Amino acid sequence: MLDFTSFTILAVVLSIGILIQASSGFAAGLLAVPVLLLSGAFAVPEAQAAILVSTTPQNLFGVWSFRQEIHWRDLLFPAILRLTGLPIGALILYQAEALPREAIHQGVGAGVVAIAVAMLILRPTPRASVSQAYSIPAFFFSGVMQGLIGMGGPLMVFWVQAHDWSTKRSRGFLFSMYLISLVPAYLTLYLVFGNRIFPPMLTTVVLVPWLLVVTWFGLKLGTKLGRIRLRYFTLALLILLGLVAVFSPYLR
Repeated sequence: MLDFTSFTILAVVLSIGILIQASSGFAAGLLAVPVLLLSGAFAVPEAQAAILVSTTPQNLFGVWSFRQEIHWRDLLFPAILRLTGLPIGALILYQAEALPREAIHQGVGAGVVAIAVAMLILRPTPRASVSQAYSIPAFFFSGVMQGLIGMGGPLMVFWVQAHDWSTKRSRGFLFSMYLISLVPAYLTLYLVFGNRIFPPMLTTVVLVPWLLVVTWFGLKLGTKLGRIRLRYFTLALLILLGLVAVFSPYLR
């Protein structure tokens, strides 16, 4: 288990991340990873491990809720591509940990800003199918980004938005892809980074009942305030956090 200070930081950050994800539909990892890094108590692998555990109940519930809308034949090829990229991203992260911590923070911050800006300006035109020229790199690099900084979701979201699917089918696909990746992601983190991932994982397991309560509040908040308004607020917050991470060495 983590010490009291690290436990408190993790509990607060995950609560905010899960609250925002439940209310706006995204951003748990995008928000939590840079904040955990900036706290100085966690490195990227530990932050990834905590995020994976914290989002597991949501993914299980999402797959069960939309099981009638999930087309399993849609999942096979994208899942293979994503799982192929996952260990590559983790190995890149393993090598990158030799860099100064500030450089890693800046890299993660720049990634968050780029993703948030892309989510603001990109509006794919829905169609019946998407060409393999986009699908293959989208899912492969989604796996790489998941293994590298724990943020592999946006590329999949753009791919789903490019389809003329119903909201339920889109959400069922995304929840399924996240769920399929969970066990391989756990194993990859353990094989590459060893026992250091267990303290944040076990601590997050203890926090899961509380995070389920936070999820309930987040769903209510999203219904009350509206997802569109919360989406823009969340993206603006992510850009701010990413810029803080990029300029953190100079702010000190």
